Amino acid sequence: MTTDDKIDDRLIQFAHRLADASGAVIRPFFRQRIEVAHKPGQCLFDPVTEADQGAERAIRAIIERDRPDDAILGEEYGARPGTSGWRWVLDPVDGTRAFITGRHEWGSLIALERDGVPVLGILDQPVLGERFLGVNGRSTLLAGDSRTPLKARACADLGEAVLCATDPSTYMDAGQQAAFARVRAAARLTRYHGDCYIFAMLAMGFVDLVIEGPLNRWDIAAVIPLIEGAGGLVTDWTGAPWRDGAKVLACGDARVHAQAVALLNKA
Repeated sequence: MTTDDKIDDRLIQFAHRLADASGAVIRPFFRQRIEVAHKPGQCLFDPVTEADQGAERAIRAIIERDRPDDAILGEEYGARPGTSGWRWVLDPVDGTRAFITGRHEWGSLIALERDGVPVLGILDQPVLGERFLGVNGRSTLLAGDSRTPLKARACADLGEAVLCATDPSTYMDAGQQAAFARVRAAARLTRYHGDCYIFAMLAMGFVDLVIEGPLNRWDIAAVIPLIEGAGGLVTDWTGAPWRDGAKVLACGDARVHAQAVALLNKA
């Protein structure tokens, strides 16, 4: 991104407004006895709550009022076309399973794309008061009055790496699970669950790689600027740029990324 292409403060503050609105809707529902519905699809149980839906409605209402020419793509309410070249990609509660079981490993994902390329990403955890922002080639954790620059840690060898994934048994088919197992066998430590939050831990330097099965755009668009701004990279399993519906490999160090790609694609 050149200097002329940088996202200005006005747009960044607008994105913060969206995250604030989302958090205000979501917080009262956390650790409450709320109705949980099932969205029919590929999973045996794909939960959705009023927190997911209400937060997306709140975000969309602000965009539609203040930036009516921008496109919107949201998990709960689909796509709305725009004419400006900007698109907001929304997943108000990424990690609904964690949310409904009272765990903190979830977040609100808000991405801004320019001509299909994610250029700003927010991962907001409104209960913990943590907001991870990736924009203009930098990533930052905002917590209260503190602002902490994020940097993925160096890791030269997969044998020293911490690997995270949400749940291979649920989100990967048999062949994908076998490929994942090759990387798991080579890694120093593997931890499961966490949804979007494990990507934040990669940006903070506590995790070295995250491997997920096929993801929708709203699951990953906000994460890409966050990881890249911390010095990491996000690709598909072949090492190519991520595309809609592709499997995800995120790494903090290009050396571990190359080793993981080799194992994921081993014949």
